[in-house]
Amino acid sequence: MLTIWTYDWVPEGPRGYVRDLRLRWACEEAQLAYEVRSVSFDEREPEHFARQPFGQIPFLEDNGLTLFESGACLLHLGRKSDTLMPRDPAAEAEVLEWTIAALNSIEMVSVPLMVVGRSSEGGQRLAGWLAMRLAQLETVIESREWIAAERFTVADILMADVLRQTKAMTGLPGDYPTLEAYIERVCARPAFGKAHADQLAHFAAGDEARLRKRQ
Repeated sequence: MLTIWTYDWVPEGPRGYVRDLRLRWACEEAQLAYEVRSVSFDEREPEHFARQPFGQIPFLEDNGLTLFESGACLLHLGRKSDTLMPRDPAAEAEVLEWTIAALNSIEMVSVPLMVVGRSSEGGQRLAGWLAMRLAQLETVIESREWIAAERFTVADILMADVLRQTKAMTGLPGDYPTLEAYIERVCARPAFGKAHADQLAHFAAGDEARLRKRQ
């Protein structure tokens, strides 16, 4: 049994985008048995930092092995199922490079833009940088249904989720119809729908728990 760790509660804004969703989605796609457990959002305990040195989530437990960072966890899950990661060396390498590209070439630009906003001088520069990256990615996706290995893989989970968050938080990629279609195509998968609904239900239960504590 895999254990995916997330927060017990988060504010309304990030719900549906918290990164444990990526791990839930992968397990649903591959039909890997898993449970979800919680750490406190309000109080980061020493045990939390022992598993995740930056006090973030998600982290993953698998038979005594603990991993943090969603990209590392996804690659670990990919090695457990060829639904997520092909076993052909060339195809596996392509999945690996696009998984890292989602983090290093797109998310590394989009997250700072989410933080500073588009109105400041720095935000305008980041928006221009992100627009360039998205235009380059648009060119790649125009000739592909999936990002790597000519089929759905863990790289699509990560790339689509990064793009989905980018769209929600910055308004981009509104000018990139191919990327818009790609996001819709990947997120139309039933496994995403279940993972998304389950995350929302998890944090709604956190609302109820916090309300009971106040009463």
